[in-house]
Amino acid sequence: MRIAVTGTHGSGKTTLVEDFVAATPGYEAVPEPYWLLVQQGVVFADGPSVADLEEQLKQSCALLLATSEANVIFDRCPLDFLGYLEVLSAAEGFEWSPDGKLLKRIEDALATLNLVAFVPLKSPDEIAVAIEYPKLRKRVDARLKTMLREDDLGLLADGPRVVEVTGTREQRVQQLTGELAG
Repeated sequence: MRIAVTGTHGSGKTTLVEDFVAATPGYEAVPEPYWLLVQQGVVFADGPSVADLEEQLKQSCALLLATSEANVIFDRCPLDFLGYLEVLSAAEGFEWSPDGKLLKRIEDALATLNLVAFVPLKSPDEIAVAIEYPKLRKRVDARLKTMLREDDLGLLADGPRVVEVTGTREQRVQQLTGELAG
C-alpha cells in the first residue's frame, strides 16, 4: 500500500511515519521533500516563503510519481504544500492558486496513493515547547481539515482514501495499520 502522512508542522507526522515503519515490516519511509531538497544542496529562505513551498510542492509530486515501491509511506504529500501556499499567500495579501498544468500534476501524484493519513492538531496542543510560526501552524491545520474533509479542491474524488489518525502514538499507529486491510 502507498501511504502519505499529511498535517501541519509539529502535528506528529514524522513520528507516525517512523513508528509505522518500525511496527510494519516491509515498508519504506520517504522523508519529506524539504529534507531531500536540503540534501541536494537547495538553500531555503529563513522562514516560510511561497517560492520555497512551490519548490517543495513540485518535489512532492515528483517523489510520488517516481517512486514505484508498493509498500511505502511518504512524510507529506502535495496537499500539505497547497495548504501552506494558500494560507501564506493570503497572509501576504494575495491569492495563490495552481495553474491547470500543476493541478493536473498534483491530481496524478495523488492518484498514485492508496491512502492519505491526516494528523490533525490536538486540543489542547501536545507540543509543550514553543513551536515556530504558531499562527501559520493553526491556519494550515484548519485549511487541511477543509481540504481533506470536504475535498473543496476536487482532488480526492478519484484519488486515495483519507483517514484521520488521532490519539496517542500507539493509537495512531494502530489506526494506520488497521487501514492496511481496508
